[in-house]
Amino acid sequence: MIDKKLYDMPRETDIAWCPGCGNFPILNIVKMALSELDRAPEDVVICSGIGQAAKTPHYLRVNYFNGLHGRALPPAIAIKVSNPKLTVIAESGDGDTYGEGGNHFMHTIRRNPDITNIVHDNMIYGLTKGQASPTSEKGLKNPIQPEGVIVDQFNPLAVALSLGATFVARAFSGDILQTKEIIKEAILHKGYALVDVFQPCVVFNKQNTYQWFREKGYYVDENHNRSDKMKAFELAFDLDRLALGVIYQREGKPTYETSVREGDEPLYKKTFDKAALKNLINTYR
Repeated sequence: MIDKKLYDMPRETDIAWCPGCGNFPILNIVKMALSELDRAPEDVVICSGIGQAAKTPHYLRVNYFNGLHGRALPPAIAIKVSNPKLTVIAESGDGDTYGEGGNHFMHTIRRNPDITNIVHDNMIYGLTKGQASPTSEKGLKNPIQPEGVIVDQFNPLAVALSLGATFVARAFSGDILQTKEIIKEAILHKGYALVDVFQPCVVFNKQNTYQWFREKGYYVDENHNRSDKMKAFELAFDLDRLALGVIYQREGKPTYETSVREGDEPLYKKTFDKAALKNLINTYR
């Protein structure tokens, strides 16, 4: 097993999260999961967009691509296609993934690349001081919507299921060991894996607190049939009690990279016909 300390950044690294933020346990959980799966830091790539959650790869000693708001998934797909041997994770917040990146979220699911999509879901925009995110509860009051949010919540699990996601899970950052096991399963899954992680924002979201998530959340029974899609939909649509764990899993669906290329040799090691490339370039002059 890889020593978890290999993922640590130097002590003087300034972590720009508020004390008590739910991002801290997720950072630790990802380190633990990668360590227990024996994934060397140089073989891991984490892609993120913009936001507090998107800072996560800054605090891990791994390869990372930090892009534009909502654009964590496209580079993750490209990296996996170019080198299928890498462990590729897209990690951002609920606003970045479901809001600005909503179009990429939908079409990534359709493609089924072998990547893990960890979404820090605090039901608020934390970096930009507390306006509603797609997963904010209807009626939630904040500085931008003082009368309360007037639209229904975005339901990421139901959307992922409807588009054919092959692994759909939900976790809570306050439950470190359980969330670690869920993320390990997601990484081991061959195909697109969504892990929506409830992560309290202790500054800007006073409604969805650690206590609130503990009271509302429960873990699916060990006898839960992960291949039962209708049951998965039932769990996804139950907003009174929030199911945690692996809600749905489908094995055997071809991944995007296996559909568009042969073998798993990294592209940089492949040889190519330089004369043919030159002729192709010349056709555009």
